[in-house]
Amino acid sequence: MSDYCELAPGHPFHGPYHDHEYGFPVADDTILFERLALEINQAGLSWLTVLKKREAFRRAFDGFSIERVAAYGEAERVRLLGDAGIIRNRLKVEAVIHNAGVIQALQESHGSFRAWLDHLHPLSHGDWVKRFKRTFKFTGPEITGEFLMSTGYLPGAHRDDCPIQACILAAAPPWTRSRE
Repeated sequence: MSDYCELAPGHPFHGPYHDHEYGFPVADDTILFERLALEINQAGLSWLTVLKKREAFRRAFDGFSIERVAAYGEAERVRLLGDAGIIRNRLKVEAVIHNAGVIQALQESHGSFRAWLDHLHPLSHGDWVKRFKRTFKFTGPEITGEFLMSTGYLPGAHRDDCPIQACILAAAPPWTRSRE
């Protein structure tokens, strides 16, 4: 995302995300779930809109507690759809709740969401998209690709001449390692 490497430095929202999160490997399932939920909510909107609402999303979705969100019922759905701090789209809200349940099942079958991702790695972008479409709701090519780039499973988050790229490579994200 070469334009991001030019746009982000010094920006109050893009800068910290670009410099400390985007493209770095993620081990924590809660953070992985948050990234997936944010990418789903970004669909059709700017990433800046999502970053500005990030804290409101964290509050609205109980810190992205997978267990809590997976247990949401109708009252929580109504609450979320009435929360002006987040993106109030029924399909997106339903997808986040549904996907929390899917992640719970992946944790049971693979030990963690991350272990499931690691088990599948490496896949091509197209194969990841197929797998995500079969597994999750509201995950097309763009959402899947951005989620996987942002968490280190696909390359392309930073240009080679971006100073953060060296930090990414030092962190050894999954895309830099081949399956043995």
